[in-house]
Amino acid sequence: MSGHPRKDFEQPKSFKFTPANMKLIETHIAKYPKGKQASAVMPLLDIAQNQNDDWIPEAAMEEIGHILDMPRIKVFEVATFYTMYNLQPKGKHYLQVCTTTPCWLAGSADMVKACEKHLGIKMGETTPDGSFTLSEVECLGACVNAPVIQRNGDDLYEDLTPENVVRVLDTLKSGKKPAHGSQAGRTTSMGVKGATCLHEQAEKCGIKKWYQGHHGQRPRLDNRGSQKIRVTRSWRRRVSDRDEMVVYAQRVKRWASELPCYQCR
Repeated sequence: MSGHPRKDFEQPKSFKFTPANMKLIETHIAKYPKGKQASAVMPLLDIAQNQNDDWIPEAAMEEIGHILDMPRIKVFEVATFYTMYNLQPKGKHYLQVCTTTPCWLAGSADMVKACEKHLGIKMGETTPDGSFTLSEVECLGACVNAPVIQRNGDDLYEDLTPENVVRVLDTLKSGKKPAHGSQAGRTTSMGVKGATCLHEQAEKCGIKKWYQGHHGQRPRLDNRGSQKIRVTRSWRRRVSDRDEMVVYAQRVKRWASELPCYQCR
């Protein structure tokens, strides 16, 4: 479980799902064979969290165990393993900051300091007005756009710096919702220099001209920076001369060696 345990709150003595959520629970349970309903424990934990102001009390986990006919400890094991489940009250904006290697190399340490200074709290703490909770989390899976912060388990703010993260915090504080994704203006995980194409590199090495001269087909180049050219099966069937394939492979190898690293373009 991420963050530091809090002792300034009380666990409710009981918990019951709303009628609407019970219908949703029945839908999830129906996805699994009879006797395997315990497989629905994760979506049920998510439903409980959404119903209870973004945290899961122990009474809710006991209720889930009763519904799924599984030991209480098994529900606790799942809930304490994943950082997306909150077992204690959080702020209105629960910010999970990735500090693992890719984000750290991209400057997450300075970004964290800016967050702590601007909010007046440390990792694992909540602001006095209950607006923000700051916690450290392992990889969020957006390494190419590091550093990143996840808000309330849904919105990812990427390409953060000590300057633009403060703008994100101020926007949230004002009651507005900043646009998720890159805060540096790029589209999804596009290269930092903008859209690029590998056709120029292929022409420079003579691959495109050689390829078209043989069968009048354009090479299928991977625009995301892969160093491979995908050759269609029909093309393979047409090429019977082994020497031509050897020449082609040599040209691809030379072309690939001259390509810049995708992360460095």
